[in-house]
Amino acid sequence: MNIRPATPQDEERIRDLLADAHLPVLDLDQNAPDQSRVEFLVAEGADGIVGAVGLQAFGNVGLLRSLVLAPSIRGAGHGSRLLAALETTARDRGVGELLLLTETAAPFFSKHGYVVADRGAAPASIRETAEFRALCPATATCMSKRLATP
Repeated sequence: MNIRPATPQDEERIRDLLADAHLPVLDLDQNAPDQSRVEFLVAEGADGIVGAVGLQAFGNVGLLRSLVLAPSIRGAGHGSRLLAALETTARDRGVGELLLLTETAAPFFSKHGYVVADRGAAPASIRETAEFRALCPATATCMSKRLATP
């Protein structure tokens, strides 16, 4: 399994994975002035792209977007590898804290050091994203993790 930065040619497959998992895709084409672009890492196997995770960075804080794996590879540790790669990428970009919203994966993220956080206390740059404002319901669990500096 190879993990690498996504290219424009990967966008359709990433969207398909996200849509199949019922994860948000509506804002991925938007690049509004108050939002940074979502940058994806992809997991590539013999059958092509089988996983993805996104980072939306705002200075020293970032929003982890939609960790997704094809059903055929779940439970084999690939999600943990993708998450670790994203955290390394975030640290390399100067991001010291990651936040996320999840409806179903809080136990997975808890195992990786994420803690439940007050959604309303998230930095304004994060609260103003489409993910926080409209795409994820108010019942989604907000979680955060401080990243150790390398």
